[in-house]
Amino acid sequence: MSKTLIIAEAGVNHNGDIALAKQLIDAAAEAGADFVKFQTFKADKLVSKSAKQAAYQVKNQSGQDDDTQYGMLKKLELSEADHHELQRYAHQKGIKFLSTGFDHDSLDFLDQLGLELFKIPSGEITNKPYLKHIGRKSKPVILSTGMASLKEIEEAIEVLEEAGLERSQISVLHCNTEYPTPMEDVNLKAMLTIRDAFKINVGYSDHTLGIEVPVAAVALGATIIEKHFTLDNNLPGPDHKASLNPTELKSMVQAIRNIEMALSADGRKRPSQSEAKNKPLVRKSLYYNGDLPEGTILQENHFIAKRPAEGISPMQVDSLVGRTLNRAVQEGELAAFNHFS
Repeated sequence: MSKTLIIAEAGVNHNGDIALAKQLIDAAAEAGADFVKFQTFKADKLVSKSAKQAAYQVKNQSGQDDDTQYGMLKKLELSEADHHELQRYAHQKGIKFLSTGFDHDSLDFLDQLGLELFKIPSGEITNKPYLKHIGRKSKPVILSTGMASLKEIEEAIEVLEEAGLERSQISVLHCNTEYPTPMEDVNLKAMLTIRDAFKINVGYSDHTLGIEVPVAAVALGATIIEKHFTLDNNLPGPDHKASLNPTELKSMVQAIRNIEMALSADGRKRPSQSEAKNKPLVRKSLYYNGDLPEGTILQENHFIAKRPAEGISPMQVDSLVGRTLNRAVQEGELAAFNHFS
């Protein structure tokens, strides 16, 4: 099994604070993620000033005095200088820097930063001009599909391909856009439906609480995992409460790497090298079930199977029935072929 690409989604959990953003990079690098991802946008180009926040955003920011998306997002913008500084810092920490752009100018800026791929958020899957703009960049694309139907996914893929991308450059993430996602709404098998419908590389962007679902996704065949994380679930902001803390993020990465190892063999069923030494200890041999005199004609009830496997296998008991003992034996003695005539 090839290595799963793990994206630690810092998103807007920096709360507009560059120092906090650097601490998020530290945590992602320490956890062993492949990418740390932020979000690149200008509130003026992303949302109208009257657009209301989603219910989860209002709930996760209790006590706020502005219930508009604009007011929330304006506080969470990162400047171009911030991006340069964070990209340099991530490089120093040995983790790749990534960000999701939400408009054409942001995409162009990220392209100029030299990012190796583009991440399309779920909310842009029906934004044809945006999809065309990304497709023309000719870089690999990861497409999230929260709230989308199979038809909408197909249409988005077609736009990207018409803009110049090969299907092999596109990866599609199954996703549910509720924070946190209820377990009954995860529908993890939909990831396989996407894979089979479009013959495309798939992964999973997770918004559930905990690490079980992304780990299960890898076991099912996800090649990319994206997961929100934070330094503190009690910080103010829209995404903190549905994010992993640094310890949980590290546990998720380790669990995924363990699953990769568990799936890495060729699938042939045979004893492994590590368990071979245990075979004689846990399998059984035939022992005599009582004292028997010479000349006894053996029956199945004359034997008992016990550990260790140092003698005749219990699978051979039928071949011993009807044979005659050529000497007396004692209860608990290991049966041997030279005991029979």
